[in-house]
Amino acid sequence: MTEGEAAPAAAGESDSRSRESGSRNLLMRIVVAAVLIPLAVAIAYAGGWLWAALVTLAAIGLFVEWLAIVGLSGAMRVTVPGVAALAVAGLCFAIGRLDAALIVLAVGFVAVVSIAPERRNWAAAGFLYAAAAEIASVLVRLDPVKGFAALMFVLLIVWVTDSGGYFAGRGIGGPKLWPRVSPKKTWAGAVGGLVASLAVAAGFAALDLGKTLPLLVLSAVLSTVSQLGDLFESAVKRRFGVKDSSQIIPGHGGLMDRLDGFVAAVVVAALFGFLRGGADGVGRSLMVW
Repeated sequence: MTEGEAAPAAAGESDSRSRESGSRNLLMRIVVAAVLIPLAVAIAYAGGWLWAALVTLAAIGLFVEWLAIVGLSGAMRVTVPGVAALAVAGLCFAIGRLDAALIVLAVGFVAVVSIAPERRNWAAAGFLYAAAAEIASVLVRLDPVKGFAALMFVLLIVWVTDSGGYFAGRGIGGPKLWPRVSPKKTWAGAVGGLVASLAVAAGFAALDLGKTLPLLVLSAVLSTVSQLGDLFESAVKRRFGVKDSSQIIPGHGGLMDRLDGFVAAVVVAALFGFLRGGADGVGRSLMVW
């Protein structure tokens, strides 16, 4: 066999192995999602201290992964006060003391900024990222009547945007969205995710959980923000030459890899709801027009 004959055969074997690996990874993603999504929904439905505990654990994980990405994973004098502040704030959220939680997080931010030995701006940004996710997730779920519906709206928008973008991108392909930051994302995927989010809004309107036009606009905004959050995380990882934020979730990578879109979307949703209804009426303001 000549070199010219051997090269195509080797390339074919490589492509076959790549397809098999991709199929196994997709299967793993589906299996893990089938376990984690119902668990997250059940805890979101329960609300209260259970949801506050889950959100706090996620926020701590986000902060730790961020420090690892930016090269500060060994800086325990930064990690410890940041994690402690997020944990104590979570306890305050669980007992309904929003004011105390915000004070604790403010103190934690000052501590992280003051103690960080290097890359201080990155350490501060990581703490703000995690704290914003913790605060927003609690506020959206807080309303006892509309909080669960509002939280599910945000979660579903993020999930279908991600899934719709994945399948539309793979099925249609075409021009890349931002190849320098995320080489696999396409404009077709972005539009596919956006269209899927509009279907969620239409479903909520059909169930009389809000008016059609406002929900469609809100879903479009949150879907777009979710995709920008994904790109933001990709840009941070690329800046520091990191592929995955961690390997804590089989087939999915790290918490930041899975929650990047949700963090962006829930923060924007909480800000919008807060401006309309105050801290106690975030969820109600999102669903009632």
